[in-house]
Amino acid sequence: MIEYIKGEIVELLPAQVVMECSGIGYEINISLTTYSAFNGCREGKVYVHEVIREDAHLLFGFATRRERELFLLLTSVSGVGPNTARMILSSLPPEELVGVIASGDDVSLTTIKGIGSKTAQRIVVDLKNKVKATEGMDEKYRTPAGGRSETEEGAVAALVMLGFQKAPSQKVVASILKQSAATTVEQVIKDALKRL
Repeated sequence: MIEYIKGEIVELLPAQVVMECSGIGYEINISLTTYSAFNGCREGKVYVHEVIREDAHLLFGFATRRERELFLLLTSVSGVGPNTARMILSSLPPEELVGVIASGDDVSLTTIKGIGSKTAQRIVVDLKNKVKATEGMDEKYRTPAGGRSETEEGAVAALVMLGFQKAPSQKVVASILKQSAATTVEQVIKDALKRL
């Protein structure tokens, strides 16, 4: 079992990071929260969870142990797989997710793509007593370097990696950027997840 990977950040996308450690490049699936934590960094330490399937060996990475813990709690709920858990953590930062679950606010969870009311209720019921208040979580989301075109391309690429069709993703992202050209990649993706 891999606990973490520490090394050079070779490529960083809103849904994926490639880290080089001892000459090996690891492709790791990440949430927007982890993307925000590593945006602008040349090196990093990613806490890892391996998902081994018949057809694939996948790595999911997190900037903090707390985010990984929440990912594991989410995937323990019936009907919530790794990609759905990553979608939830991309839509709600860990500290906000803990608050939503602890307060029993299943309605907020239903605004996330792929989460119906039954799944949202199951998440709240199963995890309400398991989540604890988080301290010292970093809520600073830095604006990515580059202009609007990079923001648009990054947001669309992340949505496609999360399983959405390219054409509808481009349409939604363009609509969001038309309303606010100064929006960060993270915010565009979060808004798009609510509209798709």
